[in-house]
Amino acid sequence: MAEAPNTIDRTIAVIGLGYVGLPVAVSFARAGLNVIGFDIDAKRIDELVKGHDRTREIDPHDLHHSTLRFTADTSELTAADFFIVTVPTPIDAAKKPDLSALIKASETVGAALKIDDIVVYESTVYPGATEEDCIPVLEKTSGLKAGADFTVGYSPERINPGDKQHRFESIMKVVSGQDAQTLEEIARIYEAVVTAGVHRAPSIKVAEAAKVIENTQRDLNVALMNELSAIFSKLGVDTNDVLAAAATKWNFLPFTPGLVGGHCIGVDPYYLTYRAEKAGYHPEVILAGRRINDTMGARIVQNSIKLLVKRGIKTRKVTILGLTFKENVPDTRNTRVVNIAEEFEAFGFDVQLHDPVADPDEVREEYGLELNPLDRLGPADIVVLAVAHESYLAGGWELVTKLLDGGDGIVVDIKAILERATRPEGVQLWRP
Repeated sequence: MAEAPNTIDRTIAVIGLGYVGLPVAVSFARAGLNVIGFDIDAKRIDELVKGHDRTREIDPHDLHHSTLRFTADTSELTAADFFIVTVPTPIDAAKKPDLSALIKASETVGAALKIDDIVVYESTVYPGATEEDCIPVLEKTSGLKAGADFTVGYSPERINPGDKQHRFESIMKVVSGQDAQTLEEIARIYEAVVTAGVHRAPSIKVAEAAKVIENTQRDLNVALMNELSAIFSKLGVDTNDVLAAAATKWNFLPFTPGLVGGHCIGVDPYYLTYRAEKAGYHPEVILAGRRINDTMGARIVQNSIKLLVKRGIKTRKVTILGLTFKENVPDTRNTRVVNIAEEFEAFGFDVQLHDPVADPDEVREEYGLELNPLDRLGPADIVVLAVAHESYLAGGWELVTKLLDGGDGIVVDIKAILERATRPEGVQLWRP
């Protein structure tokens, strides 16, 4: 495929080539702009050079544009004059913002900064972080002055892993800049690739705040569904039946109960609550929603065990299907399925795990858990269908019942993907 003509005389460096950075880099290169894709992971760079994307977001042919080069060498960044920072911003064990990768990336960019360069942050942060935490690092490392020698902007990422419809180019982009001239230049650069257009936010803080409330809103809506699920479970009513009935109203929002993990929805609200508390305000609704969602795994396990006891089954073997935070995506960061595995183990269960797309070495290193091939899973009393991977959808009841001891036992369908009408005899189905 011929590449589009480049009408922008800038060299773009994308810092961090994960689920966010790589699609950004490829999109600009596809539009004919000169792009340097940088990551500190030399193995990742080697894979990309060879045409392999472990995240499965980019097709091999899109990694070989003539205007795109990948590197782990910081000295090559001096050729750029427009930097886009897309490194992870997780939370620590105390659920406080962890900006260590962002600060390190700022030092890397600062060492390459020149007069008239622009730095745009896409990593999720709390309102004020770009100006209060990142700019001082850029200035200290570069010896230059923000607003005079170089300028800064913020444009929140909206990448949705695994979504082939809503891509970088087709999602409206929010942009902001340190001053009016920088804002217009940032908007011009993004408009060259984002066909959905850009929204110019009046300040960097507004753009930062917009990002964290997007995911906070979704987190709270799912929390409401999870609380309704707890209520309806006690009333003996299927939550999904209730939601299907309520959804016939034109303005009912289509959210469903489930696990809330990943690197956005389960993390971003804590960035907002951290900054709110620092400003002297204690957020109640947001934190209440977080507590509900964080305890969903424990509730699923407790309900499963109650059903097991009622059936008089005394053995304790459970198989969990799916470990990633989202269907058909290999990303296991902040997956809440781990909570289910740990909770079952705390009750003395023998836990078996399977996932068709997760990296076994990554799971072992990050969580100390072992993934098993399907044909090596022993018979279980409980099968938890945790993630709606395509292979599980295709396997349906036949796949699940083969994993039960004698085809008889309890199936926990977290995503409600199995047809109740075709439930095999002897199988008890529970779904949140």
